[in-house]
Amino acid sequence: MEHLTFDYPAQRAVTARAHVGVVGSGDLEVLLSPTDNPNALAAHVVVRTSVDGYSHIWKSVLDRFFTRYDGAAQIEINDFGATPGVVALRLAEAVEAAEQGDDA
Repeated sequence: MEHLTFDYPAQRAVTARAHVGVVGSGDLEVLLSPTDNPNALAAHVVVRTSVDGYSHIWKSVLDRFFTRYDGAAQIEINDFGATPGVVALRLAEAVEAAEQGDDA
């Protein structure tokens, strides 16, 4: 199991939580929450994956995601072999769920 961390600059605070997906064969879950320090405008991503040796792929997918997303959030990704397309989909779902309200 591999544990990766990434940090990205952000422009705005995230105020709601979101949980999408499940940890299962070929899938993953994304947990998005406000940062511990609301004054620090940055996104912190922790990836726990069952597939070792793909940190460069994770970085590429996250770099692309953060060209469009500017929220300061804590993001936890628990992966069980998801493809880059599924990763991008789950991240977009988490953002949408968080932006729909505080009860996400």
